[in-house]
Amino acid sequence: MADAVLRVGAIGAGANTRLRHIPGLNAIDGVAVVAVCNRSEASGRRVADEFGFTRVETDPEALFRDPEIDAICIGTWPYRHKEYAVRALEAGKHVLCEARMAMDTSEARAMLAAAEARPDLVAMLVPGPFDLRSWRTIQRVVGDGLLGEVREVHATVLSAGALVPEAPLHWREQSEFSGTNAMTVGIYAEVVHRWLGPTEWVMADATTYVTNRLDEHGQRVTLDVPDSLGILARMANGARAVYRVSTVAHASRDANGVSIFGSRGTLHWSADDLMTFAAYGEQARPLPPDPGTEGRWNVEADFVASIREGKPVELTSFADGLRYMQFTEAVWRSWRERRPVALASV
Repeated sequence: MADAVLRVGAIGAGANTRLRHIPGLNAIDGVAVVAVCNRSEASGRRVADEFGFTRVETDPEALFRDPEIDAICIGTWPYRHKEYAVRALEAGKHVLCEARMAMDTSEARAMLAAAEARPDLVAMLVPGPFDLRSWRTIQRVVGDGLLGEVREVHATVLSAGALVPEAPLHWREQSEFSGTNAMTVGIYAEVVHRWLGPTEWVMADATTYVTNRLDEHGQRVTLDVPDSLGILARMANGARAVYRVSTVAHASRDANGVSIFGSRGTLHWSADDLMTFAAYGEQARPLPPDPGTEGRWNVEADFVASIREGKPVELTSFADGLRYMQFTEAVWRSWRERRPVALASV
């Protein structure tokens, strides 16, 4: 495989696929995106013309059945992730799937089972990109005990995006396309789990304040995904976690990010991927990434390295995706059913 051309087919060439995945894959020696499958011939043709290949399909089966295609890049909304990922793995293709992993936990489990049935293939999710610079350092600080016993985790994710009346309809606002994923909750759960381990149970309350928006055809569409959400959680390490997530919070005085409070120190991580650390009794000081650990966007190269060199998937495996999908579905159930929900029950 190291000397062979790795041929990739893209299904659902949306914004992130065009901005990141296709150019990122094509920039690697011996890798070529050779086909695209979009919902319409016209949209697929625009992508093919942009990146200089000719093959355009509207039926994904054409890519799954093609023995010349080695890997599939899935860039659709979550409502198609399970179907296409499972089919691609069954067809013997490596899979790079856009986040969020799936519509719900049952779909995520089906994807993981398909990946485990083909250990010779790479199955990778596009990782939450917020902590690429710093995650290894945060893991080291936690692992070395510099925080002491981790007691509280506070995640703040506030914006006013939903308040813009002329904003275009987004798939994240409709559960028929996003499933139990609400706003960026899954991304923040993914990074918190990466640093601190899994969540045991959650209790959530939510509201959808902006209940409708115009679609591309000028039709009024009902929105049913929360735009204001509060979560109280207990982590497996004993810490209490609090998430405040909103897209209707204008002019907030609170900086977005995650704070980890321990018995010996506090680590503040901001959404621009900068950190501070304060030992107990001291003032917070900037915490740079450990030398040689500072990450960046390397998703496509990591995917190819896993295929060619057998490197384990660090960011993000299907098993990691199942964990954050358990979190997002437990949050959804807790909100809908007005009760605490254990992730083990989801």
